[in-house]
Amino acid sequence: MSIAIAILGLGLLIFVHEAGHFFASLAVGLRPRRFYVGFPPPLVRTRRNGIEYGIGMVPLGGFVSIPGMHRPIPHDAERRFSRAVSEAPGLAGPADRVQRALGESDLDAGLAALDEFEAAMADRKLSPAALAAAEKGLTELRDALGPDAYWKARTWRRLVAIGAGPGANILLALVLMTVLFMTYAGRPSNTIASVLADTPAEAAGLLPGDRILAIDGAPVSGEELGDRISESDGRPLVISVERGGQEVTIGPVSPEKTDSGYRLGIVRGGVGLPLFAAFQRSLEVTGIVVKEIGRGLARLAVGEGRKDVASPIGIVQGSSDAVERGAANYIWVLALISLSLALLNLLPLLPLDGGHILFTLIEGARGRFVRREVYERVSVVGLAIVLLLFFIGLTNDIQRLIPG
Repeated sequence: MSIAIAILGLGLLIFVHEAGHFFASLAVGLRPRRFYVGFPPPLVRTRRNGIEYGIGMVPLGGFVSIPGMHRPIPHDAERRFSRAVSEAPGLAGPADRVQRALGESDLDAGLAALDEFEAAMADRKLSPAALAAAEKGLTELRDALGPDAYWKARTWRRLVAIGAGPGANILLALVLMTVLFMTYAGRPSNTIASVLADTPAEAAGLLPGDRILAIDGAPVSGEELGDRISESDGRPLVISVERGGQEVTIGPVSPEKTDSGYRLGIVRGGVGLPLFAAFQRSLEVTGIVVKEIGRGLARLAVGEGRKDVASPIGIVQGSSDAVERGAANYIWVLALISLSLALLNLLPLLPLDGGHILFTLIEGARGRFVRREVYERVSVVGLAIVLLLFFIGLTNDIQRLIPG
């Protein structure tokens, strides 16, 4: 059950990301053609008002298809129409006129040539594969030459459409963290909410409801308690608690070392913060996460920190563990994953959102378009880096799941 909840949570984050692109594109006049969670082939799909909505069979992402992401070039027509031309040589003339118009950047002539090619194609008998490729080419090229094509839009419209995906994930993370900080995660208390099994706290006899008053005779507040335990380096501690209106001495008890430092094995309650303070704390946490991700990427660049990379399998496993620890833990992990997803998407690499943002800014500053070949070459490099990170994360996850 926890695995299913974790997968649904990851799907929610992807949906929010793609919804950001989708609604922002609609708002600035770039009408999307498709909106998918997951990648095709589709499990479910429907079409409304000219937009195809679907859930893909491959649950590793999602996409919004915005028309005309790149300025069309003659090769686009050649790639889609070549099979039809080989089966029906009479289409060579109309296909050539389409390519010539694209090469000369004559948009009106290009649309007219597409109409001519479509009319000529209707009189020919083509194989299903050739017909499908040609029809797809007609749709793609008309979208790319149409008034709502992405590449023709003003710089600010393009930035809004692309930046809204990561922006939606950042906004979701801030909302989730603010809610947590407003409820009981805003400020730690010194009251024990629960005691974890097989831990020093359980062995020593600490109980839910105990309010920790002092450690080794020195009074301790909720804010100080975690640091006092962590800084003990495993040294035995004598703990004074209030239980049933009486002061009780527990210990000595030695904290055990965990991945996050020395811990007793207690889960403490918390005190909620006001809205503004909770939001401010969320911004502070966001800043910390940005710095840590930046440091992690810097370590990867010099060959360090490889073990910290995770694939979707590891993300689901971590989310599943958080589900088992309670709703608050799961929401916290979901917020951090949403924030990480946004920040990684903002890396200046094509085909990531950050790469599109970078190239849009370059084109806006230059006042002219970057050549298509440059896009394609940079995309190959970016895709190789993304796949390498995915492979490293997958290898790490397999080693964690199958030790040895």
